[in-house]
Order: sequence, then C-alpha cells, then structure tokens
Amino acid sequence: MKTSKLLPSLLTLSYALTLLPAARADNPIIQTRYTADPAPVVIHGKVYLYTDHDEDHATWFVMKDWRLYTSSDMVNWTDEGSPLSLKTFSWAARDAWAPQVIQRNGKYYCYAPMTQKGVGMSVGVAVANRPEGPFHDALGHPLVHISPADIDPTVFIDRDGQAYLYWGNSQLFYVKLNRDMISYDQKVGIVKVPLTPAAFGKGPGLKHRRSLYVEGPWFYRRGNLYYLVYAAGGIPEFIAYSTSPGPTGPWTYRGIIMPNHLPHLAFTNHPGVIDYKGHSYFFYHNQALPGGGGFDRSVCVEEFKYNPDGSFPTILPTRKGAPPIAHLDPFKRTRAATIAWESGIHTENLSGAGVCVTGEQNGAYIKVENVDFGARGARSLALNAASESSGSSIVVHLDSVNGPVIATVTVPDTGGADAWKVLHSDIQGAEGVHDLYFVFNRQPGSGAFNFAWWQFGK
Repeated sequence: MKTSKLLPSLLTLSYALTLLPAARADNPIIQTRYTADPAPVVIHGKVYLYTDHDEDHATWFVMKDWRLYTSSDMVNWTDEGSPLSLKTFSWAARDAWAPQVIQRNGKYYCYAPMTQKGVGMSVGVAVANRPEGPFHDALGHPLVHISPADIDPTVFIDRDGQAYLYWGNSQLFYVKLNRDMISYDQKVGIVKVPLTPAAFGKGPGLKHRRSLYVEGPWFYRRGNLYYLVYAAGGIPEFIAYSTSPGPTGPWTYRGIIMPNHLPHLAFTNHPGVIDYKGHSYFFYHNQALPGGGGFDRSVCVEEFKYNPDGSFPTILPTRKGAPPIAHLDPFKRTRAATIAWESGIHTENLSGAGVCVTGEQNGAYIKVENVDFGARGARSLALNAASESSGSSIVVHLDSVNGPVIATVTVPDTGGADAWKVLHSDIQGAEGVHDLYFVFNRQPGSGAFNFAWWQFGK
C-alpha cells in the first residue's frame, strides 16, 4: 500500500521538524558523558535513573561502571556519580552492561550482566542500604549463568510479593526470586520462555529467529495487565511489546512502540517505562550527542499517554524531550551538577564535595530549567567554588546564554582546586519563573576550577 511506503518518510520528517530551534532542547537528558540502557525507578518521590556508561571513542560496548542520575521535575537531572562498577564484583572481567535496581526489605538490589572471568556473560546482584549506593556484591559469584545470552536483567515484585527476574538476548528466561532477592526458587528453576510469533511477533523469516524479540526486556504490571517491552527486529533495533494476564504468560504480541528508521537513533535501543506524579514516561537511548555513535550512546525520555485499552501509542524520539512537571526551588541549596542542558563542562566526584562541575571551558554553561523565584524574587546568590587561580567568573543569565544578567560572581584564587570557598553576590531582576544559565568566563592559562553548589536568598 502507498501509505506503508510513505510511513518511514513521514516519521523521519516528523523527527526532523523537532530539530528546529525551540525554547527547549533537552534530549539527550545527560550530556556530560555517554550513557545507555536506562533503568528508571521511583524511590521516595524522586526518579532514580540508573544507566551504564559508554567509554569515549569506543569501537565496541566498552563499559566499566554504572551511573546514577536523579530528578524531581523530569528536566533537571542531578549527577549522583557511580554507585558501583566492575570493581564491585571480584569475579567480573569486563562489560558493565544494562542494570536495573529495585527496593525491598529496606535495601536496594541492583541486577546487572558482566562477563565472568573464564566463563562468559552472567547476571550478578549487588545490594546497598541507600539508592545512591555504594553497592556491594551480595553473593561473591553470579546469580545466574546458563548461556552467552545472560544479559539485560529486568526485575519486578508483583502485588502478592513474588519477585521475578527476566533476562536474555535472542532467548528469554526468568526465575522466581526468593524474598531475600539474592536467590531464586530452585524447584521452579530457570524457565526458558517460548518465543513464538503469537507471543513476540513474527520475525524476518530466518531459521534462527522465530520472533522479533532480541534483548533488553523491561517487565512491569499496570492494573491487571503485565507488560514486557523489549528491543526487537534485529539490527537496527526497534522497541516492541507483548502483554499477558499473568506474570509468566501467556504472552501476546501487541506491536511496535518506537520505530528504528529515525535519525539519531543508535543501531541498538533499550526501553525503560515508569509512571511518576500522574505522568507516564518512556526512556530509551540514541546517538545524538557530538561524537555519538552505536558505541557512544545517550539516554533520552519522552512523556506519553496509554491508549484507553492500555496499549502503547507510537512514540517518536524528539529533541525537546519531556516537559517539566514541577518548578525548581532556587532558595534550596542545589548541586552544580543539576543540569537540564550543558555545553563544555564535565562532572567529577571530588573528595569532600561530592559530584561537582569541573574543567569548564571559557564560554561553557549550565542550564537549569523552570526555576521559580516567586513574585518577591531573589536578592542574593551564594555559590561554593574552588580555584587554583584568580580571574575567572560565573555570570548568571535569565532564559538564554545572552539573556539578562542577574549576577556576576568573581572567583578568586581560593588556595587550590580542593580549597572550597562560599562566594556571594547581590542580584536584581530575578522574579517569576525562568531558566537559569550559569556561564563560565575563564582566563587563558587559568588553573583548575571546580563548582559544587548554588543557592539564592530572598
């Protein structure tokens, strides 16, 4: 049919239109490093986004640690650092791939695949007392290993308290986890899910691929319906889903969520789905950042609404991303590593200060979105910085990098890159709701400069 031949062109045009200049361009949501395989979870009223981390200039899936970002408004994301890495697992050789974290028994459990020394891909489990970590290896050995397909675990606790762990590449397995979350029901054992066309869609006709399912399962329940969202179709991957009336099937293929022929998508994809504050969100990754590619990916998010029957709409990737759902309070201390968009900056976990902004180039900036100063506005600004030399400054603009200036904070030589000093500035003209731009002016040859937090005063 003509409509089916036109669909790829129309979808590509739709995405291209999102690249036109707009008030916001917040996808990918993390720009300070390459991230992939998003695993969002809502904890204590905040979104915790766990990712893996593509190393710069990689020519394969080279990943050595996992990263964590948090948000309460879906546009400003705070870099919480690395809660665990390959070093957490003494048995791991390489490949810190797609993780997922879940809360139970007052603890937090992270399931992640790694290549086991001398064995192959295996799924391990780490535990922490706080969602920010640090996590430690719960077993000292993998939780499961049966085949090279042991990647991309997804975990879910049903309303009856039974927990399930699904995983697999080109094959799909699950176990019923025990309440300790670090062992599984040995009587049931490891179950291999039949990948029938009715359950997971009809594949391209190759003998070794009976269904569209490839990898990256994301398992959850909504109402009385169970969802399995996954990367599908081969290379390049699209995102599809199946549903079931029960946690172990029978599964019914429901269709495509995100097509694979759109610009800036990587040849792989990986879904994550949550509901938060009455909104539904779809996480994925692309390769849209400068220098990005199939092995240098970046996490994105789109807001969506389920259809009345519980089915997914088609979700197209955008540069605009999800809209804000809350204002940021500027009168509370905010970490400098809280970012909606940035240019030319880096983040690093510095001793005694947590994750900070560091290594800023001249003209680099941080955008913080949807900041509410209220009708009375702000009258002062405090920020914490450390510098090896004098002559640098942070200029605060409203609404754009060239917008009205409300503060200029000169940063002196504080005595070193780890010698922190709280600097102050009077401000004017900061009333109502604005985006904030912290623009860094650096002198040529100036030494190391670090920025930890900021806070406005009424």
